[in-house]
Amino acid sequence: MGRLVITHSTYLEGLIPCLKRLVREPEIDTITPAVISRVKGRAPELRLKISIPIRGGWKLVARRGSSAQEVFVVTGLSAMELEKRIQSALAR
Repeated sequence: MGRLVITHSTYLEGLIPCLKRLVREPEIDTITPAVISRVKGRAPELRLKISIPIRGGWKLVARRGSSAQEVFVVTGLSAMELEKRIQSALAR
């Protein structure tokens, strides 16, 4: 089981429980939520989307309402495999 880094005092609503489900995947080493920002448009429910590759993993963008939060995932999974696991974690 990987590790979920909790360092901020503020997270998007529903993000931490979703990330706790995602970090249980054996191929995921570390998940680190980062910067929250305001965005145009609205996402009525929590969404996680793969953004760009980083060294050793992927950067995700979590959206809910008019806020977005960066999430860094250290894993050896491909984008397609990670997307499957993200959808599974969101569905639960």
